[in-house]
Amino acid sequence: MKVFKDLWWFFKKEKVSYGLGIVVLALVSLLTLTPPLIVGIIVDHIVDVTLTINILLMWVGVLLLIGILTYGLRFVWRVLIFGASIRLARLLRNRLYEHFTNMSHRFYQRHRTGDLMAHATNDIRAVQMTAGQGVLTLVDSLTMGGFVIITMAATINWKLTLICLIPMPFMAYLTSYYGTLLHKRFHLAQSAFSQLNDTVQESVTGVRVAKTFGQEEDEINRFKDKSNEVVERNVAVAKIDALFDPTISLIVGISYFLAVVFGARFVIADEMTIGQLTSFTLYLGLLIWPMLAFGWLFNIVERGRASYDRISSLLAEKQDITDDFAKSDNKATGDIDVSIQKFSYPGSDDYALQDIEFTLKQGQTLGIVGKTGSGKSTIIRLLQREYDIEHGVITIGGKRLEEYKLDDLKASFGNVPQDHFLFSATIADNVAFAKPSASIKEIMNSCKLASIHDDIIGFKDGYETVVGERGVTLSGGQKQRIAISRAVLPDPNVLILDDSLSAVDAKTEEQILESLRINRAGKTTIITAHRLSAIKHANLIIVLDEGRIIQRGDHSTLMKGDGWYRRMYEHQQLEELVEQGGQQDET
Repeated sequence: MKVFKDLWWFFKKEKVSYGLGIVVLALVSLLTLTPPLIVGIIVDHIVDVTLTINILLMWVGVLLLIGILTYGLRFVWRVLIFGASIRLARLLRNRLYEHFTNMSHRFYQRHRTGDLMAHATNDIRAVQMTAGQGVLTLVDSLTMGGFVIITMAATINWKLTLICLIPMPFMAYLTSYYGTLLHKRFHLAQSAFSQLNDTVQESVTGVRVAKTFGQEEDEINRFKDKSNEVVERNVAVAKIDALFDPTISLIVGISYFLAVVFGARFVIADEMTIGQLTSFTLYLGLLIWPMLAFGWLFNIVERGRASYDRISSLLAEKQDITDDFAKSDNKATGDIDVSIQKFSYPGSDDYALQDIEFTLKQGQTLGIVGKTGSGKSTIIRLLQREYDIEHGVITIGGKRLEEYKLDDLKASFGNVPQDHFLFSATIADNVAFAKPSASIKEIMNSCKLASIHDDIIGFKDGYETVVGERGVTLSGGQKQRIAISRAVLPDPNVLILDDSLSAVDAKTEEQILESLRINRAGKTTIITAHRLSAIKHANLIIVLDEGRIIQRGDHSTLMKGDGWYRRMYEHQQLEELVEQGGQQDET
């Protein structure tokens, strides 16, 4: 019953609901004891030939009244206890979601999306059942069982009661043993469900890739394998679960056998009446439910304990990016100074960056270029403090990143990542995500700045067009430009374009960059790109190779040298001329 101890904090929080619910539940158990007693009285009247219509009607009326009261009280305890368990589910779900949103990228490297979804659905459902059905079953089995045993011993025959309880310790031992096995197997079943969730999430997200490469059959087989594993794990749980009822039924059957054998002897010895034996057997029937409930309780509790352990271990993970050293209440603004001796991602022995040093004055534009995997996006992540730096320091306006509150630091940046995620909402809602209070005029202005306004008004529903999941109804260039308009809407101190112009043509790229230069005068801009035309206007350009700066300067300075930048720029210019020539030949 460890899970009840673990949930004690919530039971104290909801002490009124649980307290009243338990009292009402106990009253229902007491009322349930009355019908067998009345039946016994009526049987004795029949045996003694003293039963009259008035007596029969009186007891029938009492039974009807008890039925009505029991009906009403059962409604009350369900609202109280089950209502509290639903609030627990809401509380845990909110805690998990808040925890997810506050965790850093390192957390999401360790946990897969499907597993996190399983925690927030199946595991919470199991804990909710423990706090609702589990509490009900525990209280009902103890109160009903206790009241029945006391009533049988005190009002009928204590010796027969003790005889019928002889098999009960065996039931307690066996159900406890089954519960231990159930806990282990249910934990494995929940893990298998998490993996299945992962598979579904990845398959649905990457369905276009699977279709492009004709891998539908392989994806179906992969899903079937995971689904079969879930079935196997849950069948293993069901096998243990299936042992409870037969075991309890066998124990109860033995108790019935003892009641009939020894009860008959007591009746013959005039220690009991036939009516009392009838009442006793009916009470023994009432004892079946507490025994079955006790077995079911182990099932519920062990499932809830396994799930609560999984949820607790997740919530116990600490944030590695915190406000512990924050001193400033202002947004980050000013010159950016970067000095990184070395940096490697968690779990990796290879350095992603080494000896990175540069200064970017406020209002200037920084261009970061280099081959794929050279460290461009890593610098962007560190600037936004997605990871903390152990060997080095980044300052903005003379203050280390750690001195700014995370909310203020995030509000200082407008970021357009390589993976331009759009929500399944309207275009206006997607743009306004960075500033929910923005007016439609502000939204339209930011879209004009990103050269997407004309495309939007060409849609049937304009800014109210629903883009579909992850922007599926839009082209790559349109999604990029909407992401840019979302980033510039709040007018951040630092705008980051992380290879965010790759899907637009050269003319559109030039229009966007020119609009940014005019509208963001005095604000800092950082651009990473593979196409060098996107950064040739930058005040400072750094060229990365294997995490190191191999060249730095502005466009004209770098073109004078004989390095990677000049060779790549001339190569791209040649490619552009060939493409233009090809188009001219066709015309």
